[in-house]
Parts: sequence; C-alpha cells; structure tokens
Amino acid sequence: MASQMTEMLKGTLEGIVLAILSSRPAYGYEITTQLRDEGFADLAEGTVYALLVRIEQRGFVDVTKVPSEKGPPRKVYTLNAAGRAQLDEFWATWAFLAGRIEHLRTAGTDSGTTHGTTDSIEGDD
Repeated sequence: MASQMTEMLKGTLEGIVLAILSSRPAYGYEITTQLRDEGFADLAEGTVYALLVRIEQRGFVDVTKVPSEKGPPRKVYTLNAAGRAQLDEFWATWAFLAGRIEHLRTAGTDSGTTHGTTDSIEGDD
C-alpha cells in the first residue's frame, strides 16, 4: 500500500499544499508539519521544498522573506489569485475523479449488476 500511496500523493500534493496555503500564509517547515499532523507522516521535507519552488515558479504564490530567530530569513508563501484559480481547478478535478472512482467501487458491489451482460435478448421469444 505504501507505494500506491506515494504515487497517488505525487499527483495530488500540489493541490494539498495549495489548500493549506488557502487558509493562511506559511513557510516550508510549517507546511511539512501540518502535512505530517494530517497523517502524511512519511513525507520527506525535501519533497515539500521542491514543490514550493515549483509553485513559486508557476506563479501560484507570493513569497515574502521574514527574519528568522535561527539562521537565514524564512520564505513565507501566500496563495495569490493564480494559486486560488489552480486550487479551484484541483478541487473540481478531485470531485470528478473521486465521484468516478466511488462509482466504480460501488458498482462492483451491486448485487444486481451484471456489467454489460443480459439474461435474454429482445426478439428471441
């Protein structure tokens, strides 16, 4: 299951991070911590930082450098209008996929479903 989870997470992590940033600005470590608190315990910190570079390059976030008590300034990421549009598209896509997947899952458990076969053919009487 771990490899399936990793592959699925790769395809959805950008949307998940944008969703986190939709509630408030945050820096990389805060985002990683929240993801781990949400159950993504095996997520490597470097994965989040690489993703933050990509969403910054794609123009989905505004970045402000804030002084840090320890070390160099922190980059604080704020979702901008382009990021909100991307997040809206992510949620629409997610809803569509989740609905189709749920339909397939439950269709396989419907006792009366024959999945394309018929017991009789019209006109054979």
